[in-house]
Amino acid sequence: NALVRYNRAIVDALAGVVPSAKVQVAYYEMYGVPGMRAFHETIEYAKSKGLVVIADCKRNDIGATAGAYANAYLGETPLGEGHDAAFPVDFVTVNAYLGIDGVKPFLEAGKVRGGGIFALVKTSNPSGGQLQDLKIGDRTVYEVMGDLLSEWGEDSIGKYGYSSVGAVVGATYPEQGAALRKRLPHTFFLVPGYGAQGGGANDVAGAFDKNGLGAIVNSSRAILTAWKKAGTDGKDFAQQARKAALTMKED
Repeated sequence: NALVRYNRAIVDALAGVVPSAKVQVAYYEMYGVPGMRAFHETIEYAKSKGLVVIADCKRNDIGATAGAYANAYLGETPLGEGHDAAFPVDFVTVNAYLGIDGVKPFLEAGKVRGGGIFALVKTSNPSGGQLQDLKIGDRTVYEVMGDLLSEWGEDSIGKYGYSSVGAVVGATYPEQGAALRKRLPHTFFLVPGYGAQGGGANDVAGAFDKNGLGAIVNSSRAILTAWKKAGTDGKDFAQQARKAALTMKED
């Protein structure tokens, strides 16, 4: 109940300032069934306030199991004579390194409500390069993954020129992000790493196209717990979150 109250206050403070809420499932799973109830209620409340909701779950598997994950977040689960949307979000993060048979179920489920995915390409964590920077021929692993996403999204390009198959591209690697933007003109980017992980406005600039579109920048701790940096007692957490979001937006 405390999590839900906190999240509702954050959403109320940020609605109209930010376009989207990214809800990280790990911080709900660790509380078991009550945590997942809070996860569901947070999603529902954010959507009721007009926010695009991204479930940060990094799900993947193959075949029927991938389909079950996909139905949970983007599609619907058969239930008796009807169907139920378990966690009805707009986008879900996916680990696509299992290949197309682990991604296709998400693409199919995304057609139910017009949702999509953000697949891991060049992640923001320090050790990501151990695998992602390795070369396959003349391409890095993350370039190969990006090219695959571009191919998988060809059939879902919308009126703004971007497909429903997005890429996670960290702000902590700005040069690679800018190069990927040029390489993947129809792939929308989810950009983590701003704020607490050290990324700044100059680091995320290259993720956007010439029209200032094509990416959404994520900031988690710097907004959710902005009261800590402000040095207050936390009772003004929602006001401090709004202030931090406006500062970030200006930046």
